[in-house]
Amino acid sequence: MGIIDRMERRLGWLTFPGLLRYYALLHVLVFAVSLFRPDLTELLDFDRGKILSGEVWRVVTCFFADQPFGRPGLLSILLLFFAVNFAFMINDGLEGEWGAFKTSLFCYLGMAMVLLANFILPHTPPFSGFALYASAFLAFATLHPRVEILLLLILPLRVGILGIIQGVLMLIGAVTAPLLIPFYLMAFLNYLLWAGLPALRGRLRAAQSVQRRRSFRAASREDEEEAFHSCVLCDRTETSHPELEFRVGRDGREYCADHLPD
Repeated sequence: MGIIDRMERRLGWLTFPGLLRYYALLHVLVFAVSLFRPDLTELLDFDRGKILSGEVWRVVTCFFADQPFGRPGLLSILLLFFAVNFAFMINDGLEGEWGAFKTSLFCYLGMAMVLLANFILPHTPPFSGFALYASAFLAFATLHPRVEILLLLILPLRVGILGIIQGVLMLIGAVTAPLLIPFYLMAFLNYLLWAGLPALRGRLRAAQSVQRRRSFRAASREDEEEAFHSCVLCDRTETSHPELEFRVGRDGREYCADHLPD
């Protein structure tokens, strides 16, 4: 029984089925309210000084305050629609692979690390609340790279390709802004523990298995080449079939006992 299974037996009450779905819907709610209260995000976003001054609700609401699609409008509504549907697919994919408990822990750790990073790091990227979406998407792309989606209902793309693009963009961001590297390491710790490192170990084991098979086949071929006796009819040798006896026929060729001519 793994550590996650033991935790589930003791902390099963932490399970939140469909957590990413509700997380996405809360973004929709904030977006809808901001149509009438444009200053809403300023009341909800992360502000270390205001939190320490007593506005503790920002510890939670900061995850829903980010609106990366710009001002409310037709385009932003369309982008939000696609993002929410994508979040639903990611949630169902992760829960199908891990189960609701492990997926919930993944989200809890992601949010906790983003919150901690915002508190202790001097430099964090804008829209840091969307880091949970980013880490969940990378996990989904790692687990289901061959799943194909229609980007904006037009362009068919495999999720694995989108995951690679996101990884490259993050790498470029880290190179151009090294001060953000600590944030990336903290915000994507859940991805590394749940999907990244396990996938890497799986690939290494697969590569080692392939190498062992190749070595075995090469050794087998060498044994065949070094065999002293070989049947001219069935090609069996004393190395491949040590139980066989070999004799030279009247024609001067070598046969195994099963094919020796009378």
